[in-house]
Amino acid sequence: MNSLATQLCPCGSGLRTVRCCGLNTAALPPAESTRHLVPLVERALQAHKQGANDTAERLCLDVLEMAPDRPGALSVLYQIRRAEGKMQAAEALLRRLVNFDPNNFPATNELALILMGKGNLGEAEVHARNAVRIAPQNPQAHNLMGMIMTEGQRPRVGEYHYRQVLALSGQRDPILLANLAWNLKNQGRMAEARALYQESVDAAPEIKQTLLGWARLEEADREFAAAAEKLDKMDKLWPNDAAVMMSRAVLLGREKKNDEALAVLDAVAKQNPDGRLGPNELLEKGRLLDQMGRYDEAFADFAEGKRLARELSGHVYLDQQAQELTNRLRNFFVAGRLKTLPRAGVRTDVPQPIFVLGFPRSGTTLVEQTLTAHPRIAAGDELPLINDITHLMPRMLASPLGYPEAMAELWMGDQRAGLDNLRDWYLQKVEQMGILTEGAVWFTDKMPLNETHLGLIALLFPESPLIHVIRHPLDIMVSAMSNHFTHGFFCSNALETAATHYMRVMDLVQHYRSEMALRYMPIRYEEMVDDQEGTVRAILDFVGEAFDPRCLAFHENRRYARTASYAQVTEKLYDRSRFRHRHYLEHLKPAIERLGYSVD
Repeated sequence: MNSLATQLCPCGSGLRTVRCCGLNTAALPPAESTRHLVPLVERALQAHKQGANDTAERLCLDVLEMAPDRPGALSVLYQIRRAEGKMQAAEALLRRLVNFDPNNFPATNELALILMGKGNLGEAEVHARNAVRIAPQNPQAHNLMGMIMTEGQRPRVGEYHYRQVLALSGQRDPILLANLAWNLKNQGRMAEARALYQESVDAAPEIKQTLLGWARLEEADREFAAAAEKLDKMDKLWPNDAAVMMSRAVLLGREKKNDEALAVLDAVAKQNPDGRLGPNELLEKGRLLDQMGRYDEAFADFAEGKRLARELSGHVYLDQQAQELTNRLRNFFVAGRLKTLPRAGVRTDVPQPIFVLGFPRSGTTLVEQTLTAHPRIAAGDELPLINDITHLMPRMLASPLGYPEAMAELWMGDQRAGLDNLRDWYLQKVEQMGILTEGAVWFTDKMPLNETHLGLIALLFPESPLIHVIRHPLDIMVSAMSNHFTHGFFCSNALETAATHYMRVMDLVQHYRSEMALRYMPIRYEEMVDDQEGTVRAILDFVGEAFDPRCLAFHENRRYARTASYAQVTEKLYDRSRFRHRHYLEHLKPAIERLGYSVD
């Protein structure tokens, strides 16, 4: 007998592979042929309810061997495996349950929650949206959407769903209020967030995550004394708590008390069972060591932090997907084809986008913070809308093809206005997000790696300024190693893959520039540091706005920058990050080989 037909599934469900992760759904028997199994499923449900898990498990395995699509048996076996801590098996069973029973709200909601916990926000959103479709009046569904949207950097959407929970439940739950406060903090609405934290703490004064979120708000809002006060209170309630100690280290770092911050992190390591720090703590320690000039130690912590992050999350660079996308974009956006494609018209009735482009950690936050100090330029921050359009496009253009090939529909007589429709969708979303301020005629969109879709952006907004922030790639590699970000197919989880993706994107930008006319301006981070005023004047002149001296005092801009650079842009322009790579040349050799870049 074929061993594949008898071996148990590696996921740990207890089922054979052919009845589990290797299941051929096309070969399933019709539902009416397995009706005789209904009593067995009912017995399994009853046994599980009574705590007879061994009996329930045996019955479920028997049923699923004959009918792998029985929702009741899948649900009970999922609950058993989850209780045993066999999360791979639990997730596999839950996925199958949702697939066979798509209107099962508890299962759909639970799957979204599991995926969010793993950091898989894209897939979690798919299931969370379906949960809202299934149960639009269920507060749980909206709460999960609020969490996912907030975590996925779409706080305006998250706020809507949190407020739906408040309306549907009729209660002001302290944890929900704290979640909404964190959401508002991410929108830079610090006073509103602070008031909600106060209300939450008044109702439930000893919820650790609430107090921790409040302390982080104060730190982000540069209210260091208030942040320290919250942490002091938490120290009394939860002595030697790792999360509280980590926040203390971050605060001390903001106050330039690096030795004290290191001492706190060392204390965290000592109380951990293995005597080591986790990924986030290691990167924080590395950044402190970097500021202290202890570069070899810093890079060792960066590298170990990245290794642990890969190990714990399972996220590695999606090399094949990245290569496939860049190849398809390069093949589609060529001069001959672009001559025949329409462009969207320019709207004059609403503010227009300024696209601040650049690889993560290249200085885009600095440029955005500078521009948005101008009274005629509103801050959009990292808008996910261009990426959303790449997914929406096939449906909106009624195309059987994916992006970018779906744009071939624009040659059809009934789709000539397709780009105008996509442009209007983008602008409508911007208005709904509430980012436009009174008097603004522009808003920024600084989503990292938007330059991957430079061709699409130029078709949608042919007159919008495209400001590409370029920084020495080895400096970017050091910053990529010292921070977590998921942009770019998880490229930053290793030095070599960060360099690989950087080269792919820069080559793609050069391709776009050679094949189509662009309103494009490259800005070097180093030049902005050397000649701030001259560079700012050049950028504003390119945009078409008069110089405003407030742009030179970007650090006084009180808006909260929702990126890893939020702390740096609250300081005056400094040059300590320029050519930072020179301290790390020995460690950067794998990247230097891939980049082919001069290190002189």
